[in-house]
Amino acid sequence: MSFENILVERDGAVTIITLNRPKVLNALNGQTLDELSVAFEAIASDPETRAVVVTGSGDKSFVAGADINELAVQTPVGGRDHARKGQRLFDRIERLGKPVIAAVNGFALGGGCELAMCCTIRLAADSARFGQPEINLGIIPGYGGSQRLPRLVGRGRAQELLLTGDMISAAEAYRIGLVNRVVPAADLMAEARTLAQTLASKAPVAVRYILDAVASGADMAFADAEDHEATLFGLVSTTDDMREGTRAFLEKRKATFTGK
Repeated sequence: MSFENILVERDGAVTIITLNRPKVLNALNGQTLDELSVAFEAIASDPETRAVVVTGSGDKSFVAGADINELAVQTPVGGRDHARKGQRLFDRIERLGKPVIAAVNGFALGGGCELAMCCTIRLAADSARFGQPEINLGIIPGYGGSQRLPRLVGRGRAQELLLTGDMISAAEAYRIGLVNRVVPAADLMAEARTLAQTLASKAPVAVRYILDAVASGADMAFADAEDHEATLFGLVSTTDDMREGTRAFLEKRKATFTGK
């Protein structure tokens, strides 16, 4: 696939997507959202891709937010449609059924922070900065930020970040639970690739069911979520991967999973 605003690279079972608009700090415009949608739909149907890494080009920015030139001329109807477009994409990433690692290499602001939050795991360079500064433009987050941020860091802390528009450091993002790990900037992509390869080596069906159980269960009553988990446990027990995994354990060897 050929794109203008993103780069797509294969590394074995890992696909790496790089937001590539460095002159505007990788800001998300409509075309970039479209290209990401196409790329993730292809990844969803590609059995060879078992994990994904998302990062930004350059060393300054992961994604510095939505493209302000587009936002400045939004109409009410157009604004809602634009928000729903971003939400559908980010929901698709969250529900991809494959782990998606955000390798946050710099500014992750507004839509960039929202993109990181919809990923499965977030790794941050020690130089990264996070924030939802929409309030400073007289607007609100539109790609799910007002919903994912409280679920990740708690309602009180989320409301403070949303209402002040303050940027926080990678260390603070780690402290409040917004990111999983902070690493030296020079080591970020190596760490992300290593983690992605580790996740890609796991049983694909079990990975998909774990992600389903977590995402679906978050919106269910606990008893219903447990029932959903039990159903998925029953389904995964029918797989070749389950038989291979248990046999390999008993035979004291490394399992080879096929996704069946």
